[in-house]
Amino acid sequence: MVNPPPAPGAVSSATLEQRGPGTGWQLRYWSIFIGQSLSLIGSALTQFVLMWWITDTTGSVSALAMASIFALLPQAVLAPLGGTLADRYSRRLLMIGADAVSALCMAILIWLFLSHQIALWHVHAMLAVRGAMQAFQQPAATASTAMLVPHGFLPRAAGLNQTMAGIVAVAAAPLGALAISLMPIGWALSLDVLTAFLGIVPLCIFAIAQELPSRMRKASLWREFKDGVALVWQDRGLRTLFGLLTVTVLIVMPSYALVPLLVRNHFGGGASDVALLEGLAGFGMIAGGIFVAMLAPKRAMRWIIWGLAISCVLLGVLGLLPGTMFGTAIVIFVLSDISFVLGNVPLMARLQQIVPNHMQGRVLSIMNMLMGLAAPAGLALAMPIGDLVGVNWLFAAAGFLGAAITLLGLLSPALMRLDLR
Repeated sequence: MVNPPPAPGAVSSATLEQRGPGTGWQLRYWSIFIGQSLSLIGSALTQFVLMWWITDTTGSVSALAMASIFALLPQAVLAPLGGTLADRYSRRLLMIGADAVSALCMAILIWLFLSHQIALWHVHAMLAVRGAMQAFQQPAATASTAMLVPHGFLPRAAGLNQTMAGIVAVAAAPLGALAISLMPIGWALSLDVLTAFLGIVPLCIFAIAQELPSRMRKASLWREFKDGVALVWQDRGLRTLFGLLTVTVLIVMPSYALVPLLVRNHFGGGASDVALLEGLAGFGMIAGGIFVAMLAPKRAMRWIIWGLAISCVLLGVLGLLPGTMFGTAIVIFVLSDISFVLGNVPLMARLQQIVPNHMQGRVLSIMNMLMGLAAPAGLALAMPIGDLVGVNWLFAAAGFLGAAITLLGLLSPALMRLDLR
């Protein structure tokens, strides 16, 4: 695929990549990284609070699955638009706008809780808006990383991102459980508004180098999105990778969304037990992220496949445990998260290395769209099955089937050749 020539005075992505992030990149990167991390902690904390409220209020597989669908489906549907805009307009402004809209919606939800007018559909609507904002924020943030750090630092940056995701998991669940034990849910949700502000401030201060093709192209948004689709479809390795990830998410996603219900219905636990499980799993994510950041593995595809497959197997084992073995369940869930990290971190680093930066927003949005559509579809299939056979047997079936599908990637020469690029 031949890219359009740059307009006079424009700086191409290739030129920006060759120049690197320039002097002082450490201050820019770490300021934005820390701000976004604080925002993630606030979002994850409120996500825990809302999901536990739904779990405790309804106790239903279908209700919790529907909440996850409302959160995921808008992100999947809008991912093509978000990724295309991230390549066409200022990624920094997109991130600021998405965080601001999410904070505003959370403020409305806070008022509904404090005025005792809250209803389940209000929570669903808020989750849908936040999911829509993720469709714009996520590709912009991920594509910006390559412009904030030197090329050789990308695997370590991916490891740091995963480490922070682990810290978020460690902090969010216990803080969420503590918050709802000390204050009304409305006030607990206000922490999200505060951390969103802390995430926006560094973006208002620091610039992010980027080509802005909106000034030099006449192509429509649809045409530019089609260019991203063409890049993935014509690359057999990327096409195979995206297909494999989509099927795996379709099968396994319900397990992650229904963890609170597994703890409550199968192991007889409460909010503090869910917080303990997810918090300790977060420590596993931190350990895995640090390990990958230090090692920066070269044969990424094998790490990806084996990491995700082992994670799936352990989720299957989790579903087979008796309800009295919650302690063992914690250990298995932590190991599953460590394995997931060992597969997920090299995935993002490899994509950032092999996809041109000016195409990363669109390519990443295609991956987000495929997995985002697969997740609600998997949850829709899981609702009647989970209600019929029980959430624990749903975990077992999804885990082992997901592992079998993932391991098929080892048989694809095109997928293995992505390590050589």
